[in-house]
Amino acid sequence: MSIRHPQINLSRRSLFKFGAGAIGTGVLTAGLGSNLLAPEKASAEDDITPDKALQELLDGNDRFANKKRRNPHQTYSRLVEVAKGQKPFASILSCADSRVPSEIVFDQGLGDLFVCRVAGNIATREEIGSLEFGSLVLGSKVIVVVGHERCGAVDATIKGAQVPGQIGSLLEAIRPSVESTKEQSGDKVENACKANILSQIKKLKSSSVLSKLIDEEKLIIVGGYYDLDTGKISRVD
Repeated sequence: MSIRHPQINLSRRSLFKFGAGAIGTGVLTAGLGSNLLAPEKASAEDDITPDKALQELLDGNDRFANKKRRNPHQTYSRLVEVAKGQKPFASILSCADSRVPSEIVFDQGLGDLFVCRVAGNIATREEIGSLEFGSLVLGSKVIVVVGHERCGAVDATIKGAQVPGQIGSLLEAIRPSVESTKEQSGDKVENACKANILSQIKKLKSSSVLSKLIDEEKLIIVGGYYDLDTGKISRVD
């Protein structure tokens, strides 16, 4: 069942001093800083629980994998509605791989997901900060770290690839997960990918902002492994 979010007049909330347009682009202004320390009520609907938010994602992926997509919230009227402000019910930390677009594989639409994408789905300081914003300020109820089958970043780390520029920083972030699975049997890339998902979840949970929301039962953080061949996401915990 598709979640319908009631429209909220964000202009009435002093939290957003810089206007809804800035939220849409992820731009933070100096006026927001003090409010992040003691934020007002988040703008996402309050009656959805973290477990319900997660189930909405899983149901959407099930529709996608079984060729029963509903394509919710993808109309022009939805575009107009969310232009006034966003209230995503879920956040995704996903690999930047072009074959794993979050809104499609979870069968969601405009304004439903707060998505951070980076090769290897690693939780950098910037990604953690973005997800803190998505949960604390925008009211996202669940964060899913999504890794995927045959991940090139993980494979390159396993092979010890020599790479130019800043690509090496991605491999260094994944390396501990590769090392931790060296003695495991089975597919090396899959093992390391799942270990990497769990490692990034651990980093996210070390955030004082996110851990507080978890303690207050306002947020859950879980992992997902995407099968490129079937489109199905399986839980990784």
